[in-house]
Amino acid sequence: MDLRVAIFDDNAKRRDGLRLLIDSTEGLTFAGSWPDCRQVVRHIAETDPDVVLMDIDMPHVDGITGVSLIRKQFKDVKILMQTVFEDNDKIFHAILAGANGYLLKQTTPTKLIDGIIEVAQGGAPMTPVVAAKVLQLFAQRGNVALRSVDFNLTERELEILRYLVDGYSYKMIADRCGISYATVNTHVSHIYEKLQVKGMAGAISVALREGLV
Repeated sequence: MDLRVAIFDDNAKRRDGLRLLIDSTEGLTFAGSWPDCRQVVRHIAETDPDVVLMDIDMPHVDGITGVSLIRKQFKDVKILMQTVFEDNDKIFHAILAGANGYLLKQTTPTKLIDGIIEVAQGGAPMTPVVAAKVLQLFAQRGNVALRSVDFNLTERELEILRYLVDGYSYKMIADRCGISYATVNTHVSHIYEKLQVKGMAGAISVALREGLV
């Protein structure tokens, strides 16, 4: 079954280009595109995408607000952010809001398609330079509600967290651990709660920052 991909970007030419890329890629289906997030909840409900490509800088209602609105009602939709590298604070806040991955707009079409597939499979794709910046930002933030304490993760949760950091998909983790996909999903939800994060990218950042893996 094809992955349904929705696009939020205020650049009409970019939206058209992304639509052509998605339509020409086997296994992907274009679900819809919009220039901002004013009606993001309605759009997601009506088009039922698996993955959302979300720009950050948009008029009226921006991408970070859009992520928060989506997360409140659609827990399973994967959100892949796209923006320019200079948006340090926005990278940080997008991940805290629940984004699953973060790629630069300069990412090649092939890498973007790989990122869409990876995030749909439970991964957390990030352009390497963005990943480095994310870790730096987390390390610098003293006001984040995270502390170097015992997060009370079980041995199984720590095992799964290590696999997530290593880039394994939910399916691969299920195979490695001899458990079902649904059980992996449950463990990951518990990990998010204990680490006080809303998505994969945040969990990986906390795991590395706190030396959990």
